[in-house]
Amino acid sequence: MEGRWALALCALAVAGTAHAADESLIAAARKDGRVVWYTTQIINQLVRPLGDAFEKKYGVKVDAVRSDVSDIVLRITNEAKAGRMEADVFDGTATVPPLKRAGVVMKWQPDAAKTMPKQFVDQDGYWVANNVYVHTPVFNTQLVPRGTEPRGWNDLLDPKYQGKIAMSALVSSSSGPGLVGTVFADMGEDKGMDFLRKLAGQRLGNLNQAARSMVDQVMAGEYALGLQAFNHHAVISAAQGAPVDWIKWSPAMTVLSIVALTKDAPRPNAGKLLVDYLVSEEGQRIFAASDYIPMDPRVPAKAKDLKPEDGGFRPLYLTPEQLDASIGKWADIYKSLFR
Repeated sequence: MEGRWALALCALAVAGTAHAADESLIAAARKDGRVVWYTTQIINQLVRPLGDAFEKKYGVKVDAVRSDVSDIVLRITNEAKAGRMEADVFDGTATVPPLKRAGVVMKWQPDAAKTMPKQFVDQDGYWVANNVYVHTPVFNTQLVPRGTEPRGWNDLLDPKYQGKIAMSALVSSSSGPGLVGTVFADMGEDKGMDFLRKLAGQRLGNLNQAARSMVDQVMAGEYALGLQAFNHHAVISAAQGAPVDWIKWSPAMTVLSIVALTKDAPRPNAGKLLVDYLVSEEGQRIFAASDYIPMDPRVPAKAKDLKPEDGGFRPLYLTPEQLDASIGKWADIYKSLFR
């Protein structure tokens, strides 16, 4: 793991143009002294190298608390109700809609938001994206030789795949409900429902596990294919020798992991400086070095073709608000067809 941190930190040396935060913000952040970051990201893989580089650059300590989306929402909401907010910054794919409804998100964006692609910026001014997650099928390369893997929706209906396709049954973008949304976006609801009924006839394995665990089962040979997986998980596992690969699928649901500040952040300037750093080219290169897919179009993923625009496949970008508005409906349809 030390090697990974070193790789991430070395990325700073090869960053393109240097990023210069506002000097008055830097001075105010140093007076704050530290920043508390509630994060859904993996600590050793990403948060620690980012925090170390930020502290080295600005002299502001990063205290990170890792949890899942629901726990972060509950914790920030309870802190707000008690009048004792501890979090300055939070991230996640689904954290911001309920926290916006609760009125506990600061309306603020870094200056970089002015030049970021519009799909990565909240038009209401509350958040910016810092990385993306791309959902595609994966396959076991020992069971499905490369070059024979499915390339389109109808290929999944081949009788040879009956009982050999897995999907997470949880309610998220990386699961059955997320697949329903992807199909609808591509085909429309009428044709999409017809396809999904046919797919249900393939007797999919609906797993009460996260998408990462579903990929593990594909790697183990329990299933030939897995749907709605994180494509970078397949790359990480294949680099370690696992018989797994991902498929360039169009459209591929591409979900934003956003970063925002709490409305009553006790250290708002340190929080703003951290957000500014996360979306800077320097920070984005650490995302890439840590096997995440960076938001910044200037910064390629470590495996370049993971990004739809670099890999030649079509993205279906969803904001947290769009996902929040539709996931319940998609989950109901998924349950009616596949459970």
